[in-house]
Amino acid sequence: MPKFCANLTWLFTELPLLERFEAAKEAGFDAVEVLFPYDVNAQDIVNKLARYELQMALINCPPPNYTGGDQGFAAVPGLEERFRRDFRRSVRYARTLGAGHLHVMAGLAEGEAAEAAFIENLRWAAAEAPQQSLTIEPINNETMPGYFLNDFDLGRRIVETVDAPNLRLQFDTFHAAKITGDVLGTWKAMRDITVHIQVAQMPDRGEPDQGDIDYPAVFKKLDADGYTGWVAGEYKPRETTAAGLGWLS
Repeated sequence: MPKFCANLTWLFTELPLLERFEAAKEAGFDAVEVLFPYDVNAQDIVNKLARYELQMALINCPPPNYTGGDQGFAAVPGLEERFRRDFRRSVRYARTLGAGHLHVMAGLAEGEAAEAAFIENLRWAAAEAPQQSLTIEPINNETMPGYFLNDFDLGRRIVETVDAPNLRLQFDTFHAAKITGDVLGTWKAMRDITVHIQVAQMPDRGEPDQGDIDYPAVFKKLDADGYTGWVAGEYKPRETTAAGLGWLS
């Protein structure tokens, strides 16, 4: 079976964030991801990771915008300086937490100018933090209308154009189902550039068990293909998190 990771932004939300680390460990996880951990003192998270022997698999970049702005702007022309400033902050945070991956969010944009801005920003980021693994993630336009990176072929083109050893794809099965309707076919096309996976069921984005996506087949395929990265549960529990963890077995 793959190595499973708990997304603490989505799971165990009945608890304060710092209490979710213990809950994740007790549930059998060895790694966690927190999309936007910036509200919490980094050392407090480091202490929890050490205490419960957990790895931090991934965090998002940029830090959240509290003035109503969009999540991410790496593909927004004209915001290059803001991107660089916030990227540096995210890298410092990721290094402190020992985050395996830093997901660079594209933001709301469209067209050739947006693609050029995204590529230039990613080239700069990959060179600025050569030891930090960076990811980009195709997100469907129903969940996030207007998000620039809304297509897997576009994701491949950007990764190959940037051509940096520390930039790869983040593969979310829910978004793959929404965008292409073919999770396993999309995985086959993208597996060579994928370093991190997130899972949720269709159509409700609940636990990866009963629903449209055949997760036993997905997990079997990941094993057969030799995927060794984390598979993060990024889903909305239908009841409590603990009640819905049967899919792990």
